Amino acid sequence: MSFKLSSTSQRRLAGVDQRLIDVINLALTIILVDFGIPGDGGVRKASRQKELFDQGLSKLDGYKKISNHQTGMAFDVFAFVDGKASWDKLHLALVATAILSAASQLNVPLRWGGHFKPNGWDMPHFEIKE
Repeated sequence: MSFKLSSTSQRRLAGVDQRLIDVINLALTIILVDFGIPGDGGVRKASRQKELFDQGLSKLDGYKKISNHQTGMAFDVFAFVDGKASWDKLHLALVATAILSAASQLNVPLRWGGHFKPNGWDMPHFEIKE
């Protein structure tokens, strides 16, 4: 089974590095569950990054500490299961498996938030590690 990003998810990836878009598109051809891009999952302005920081949702404030989302070098996902968005760890692990496999096939140096330490996981997050 092959999936395809919705037009909304495609719009949310505007400005994201083309290598990441290629990884996403390949992953959609090999994945077992569908996925999409949440509202803040693509490029973010500094002001939005600061809002997420102030809410405790990011460790990066967007000004002194720049997020890879601000430079188009990162994206976030959600799994799409039974007709709705899921952030269940098992579902996100399935998405990560396909995305990391696609990145390997395309020789894109990708880092997954599920491997972040300490305090663990940002399972929806992927970024180019250069």
